Amino acid sequence: MNRRTLLKAAAAGAALALRPARAQPPAPSSAAKGPAVWLDLDQKALDDAYDQSVWAANGKQLLERYAVLSYDVRTRLGAPQRFSYGATPVEALDVYRARDGAPILLFIHGGAWRSGTAKEWAFPADLFVHRGVHFVVPDFVSVTDAGGNLVAMAEQVQAAIAWTYRNAERFGGDRKRMFLSGHSSGAHLAGVALTTDWKRLGLPADLVKGGVLLSGMYDLKPVRRSARSRYVHFDDATEETLSPQRHLDRLHARLVVAYASLDSPEFQRQSREFAAAVKAAGKPVDLLVARGYNHFEAPETLGNPHGLLGRAALAQIGLG
Repeated sequence: MNRRTLLKAAAAGAALALRPARAQPPAPSSAAKGPAVWLDLDQKALDDAYDQSVWAANGKQLLERYAVLSYDVRTRLGAPQRFSYGATPVEALDVYRARDGAPILLFIHGGAWRSGTAKEWAFPADLFVHRGVHFVVPDFVSVTDAGGNLVAMAEQVQAAIAWTYRNAERFGGDRKRMFLSGHSSGAHLAGVALTTDWKRLGLPADLVKGGVLLSGMYDLKPVRRSARSRYVHFDDATEETLSPQRHLDRLHARLVVAYASLDSPEFQRQSREFAAAVKAAGKPVDLLVARGYNHFEAPETLGNPHGLLGRAALAQIGLG
């Protein structure tokens, strides 16, 4: 091997080292497959299907990057207005203001119901504020801090949305043009909100006009059987109440349901089946696939006017 060949090999190795880590499916296990607990999945496969670290090796780095990008957005836009929507300190939301009379987009962050803050998920605000949309990110209790009570989380998200509708004039928002987006467990909570009986709370049934949901969970039956039940208190009432796919009669918003092509097969299936159920119910829905993205990479497209979700959200709001 001559010197030129060695240099070419070294350069190729360096290029490969600089490429971002890509999601890979779990390596085949040498252990015998156990009995099926959901579809054709045994317990380990089901646990892996709802554990994003198995499918996205670069997840930690991407979450750190989103926090840095969010800090950069605050240096450009300024600190958001912070409003309390409930009685406890965590029940507050950040508003990145656009012009008066602008529509409102609320974003519900993910984190396996256990982690994440509004401050760390501000990075899409740059796009929406400059396109004339108020960007609102609520904080809410983690399921672990709520003692495993997932209903408490959902109720806080509902309270944040209700507060935003009732108090839109405090930051110049148009309550008649409210939209909702969410990622992962945040897409689940957003799906619960979109299928909430708002009239029971004294609000219009269609107070949210559209939703963009990325890589969410819409029926909790398989999730209840997974390792997530170690920190979430699932029972029949929780499963039924917080499975958006079972309450489509209460859906009044146009939906975009999306998933990443490198999501786990269960997250892909959940999104496809939810979109199919919405369509079968006669409700408007579009199904999108973020091709070449994993679970933690796909949210980046929400902050890009040419990205899959940025385009979809702007079009839904009427600013495409």
